[in-house]
Amino acid sequence: MISYTKHIKVLIDFLAAFLLISLLSPILIISTIGLYFVNDGAPFFFQLRPGQNEKLFRVIKFKTMTDKRDAQGKLLPDSERLTSLGKLLRKSSVDELPQLLNVLKGDMSIVGPRPLLPEYLSLYTKNQARRNEVRPGITGWAQVNGRNAISWKQKFEYDVWYIDNISFKLDIKILFYTIFKVIKSEGINDINQGTVKKFTGNE
Repeated sequence: MISYTKHIKVLIDFLAAFLLISLLSPILIISTIGLYFVNDGAPFFFQLRPGQNEKLFRVIKFKTMTDKRDAQGKLLPDSERLTSLGKLLRKSSVDELPQLLNVLKGDMSIVGPRPLLPEYLSLYTKNQARRNEVRPGITGWAQVNGRNAISWKQKFEYDVWYIDNISFKLDIKILFYTIFKVIKSEGINDINQGTVKKFTGNE
């Protein structure tokens, strides 16, 4: 029996990612060249993230922060390492576009819970861990309901709600909301933070 999640969504993701990469190639090329010079020849950022069923994969994003360190060799706070070009790419969400390659590979979906750090896996409650039942997405229900401006608890609740209500109609709704949010630049960063705070567990 044909399933939206297992069959139709996978096909749509592949075709959409291929089309978007083709259409957005000028933006991708210009961003890559700009970051190449800003980040000393390193325009991309690779990091292991848990995907569906907690299987690890290498996510690719534009590198929006430098590797500047203090006198002790410790990385400076995110807000101090975020470059001007990086801020622009984050504000426009262009920094997320390289993940279309992850979608082509089948590691990610266009819509789904965001792929977070592997170190968070042991910190989830049983219900929160359900966010890894599906392929992670470039955008998701939590992103259009606050993105980095809401608490971790709220994000996880939105992620699980999405999994319980996943459908073609909901995915289209999230995509339209995403475009609206990007245009308005809402919820890009946590209050008074260069980037979102790390998840340290449930109180």
